Amino acid sequence: MIDRAYIDQLNARVAVLEMQLADPATPSNPARFKAVVLEHAHLRRALAKAGEFVKAEQDLAAARELADDANADAGLKSLAADEIAALEPRVPALARELMIALLPPDPVETRNAILEIRAGTGGEEAGLFAGDLFRMYTRYAERRGWKVNLVDAAASDRGGYKEVVAMIQGVGAYGVLRYEGGVHRVQRVPVTEAAGRIHTSAATVAVLPEAEEVDEIAIPAEELRIDIFCSSGPGGQSVNTTYSAVRVTHLPTGLVAQSQDERSQRQNKEKAMAVLKARLLDQRRREEMEKGGVARRDQIRTGDRSEKIRTYNFPQNRLTDHRINLTLYSLNRVIEGDLDNLLQALREDDLSSRLRAQMNQA
Repeated sequence: MIDRAYIDQLNARVAVLEMQLADPATPSNPARFKAVVLEHAHLRRALAKAGEFVKAEQDLAAARELADDANADAGLKSLAADEIAALEPRVPALARELMIALLPPDPVETRNAILEIRAGTGGEEAGLFAGDLFRMYTRYAERRGWKVNLVDAAASDRGGYKEVVAMIQGVGAYGVLRYEGGVHRVQRVPVTEAAGRIHTSAATVAVLPEAEEVDEIAIPAEELRIDIFCSSGPGGQSVNTTYSAVRVTHLPTGLVAQSQDERSQRQNKEKAMAVLKARLLDQRRREEMEKGGVARRDQIRTGDRSEKIRTYNFPQNRLTDHRINLTLYSLNRVIEGDLDNLLQALREDDLSSRLRAQMNQA
């Protein structure tokens, strides 16, 4: 299953990368230096997993040889049989782990995430559902020890959100939450429904990686229009009398980002620019994937925002993720931020899809 010659090639590549890291000229190019460091770390982890696989395979072969030896001691043959029973399921499991370790890493999966939630069809109920989703992700982030930094919010009349944007700060936040992008649908009796009928509403979620210096998202000043206005959200008495909110428009693309959560105009501008850069990076990544012919089914982590990905059925306490045909009857726990099982299932499906694609290419 695993070509030993390929492992030798990886060892040779690691040696080349270590020579580049030892070259004083490499750090002078930050983007190149980071790429080399990431590739080196990725290959070292893969080779460590390859070592485990090769050893297990050799141990299994030796145990089988001993078990088949008619002249071997009975006690040793019994030990060999026990080892075979332990190693036979372990070897293919290690082979899969090695194949996963060899998959090209996403260079942005360790970054912070920009989370955007917008109410869709359903009027006030959609706004309430958007608020429920935001609280769900906030509670999950708190469980992980991540920080949720609100960037912008437009409240609905009944306490939900027409739109809310936040930065989720934590190592790997984007890599974990990237599967959440798409249309989320809710089925329940709204507080606005007097007759007790179940309604269907929706909200859209987008998860973007935070842009970093190595992405080289350069935005000339002449490409920006910056508008200053009074904040309309929480913030105390001065919120409606101080021109601290900032809206930034990228003229070539028409992309807009704004922030009004901070009292400081400078801080709001920094937040708005971070969101704008994340959107420009997301746009660039999508274009690159399309040029590369990446199949949407094999890239569910990209989060197609037009795709209905999940249904939350409150009367039945049921959550269904339509991409992987997963149904959980624990919606009450999920909506409180218990997302681990759901996100792990999505990650496993994504890894399996990428493994199939890699094997087909091979």
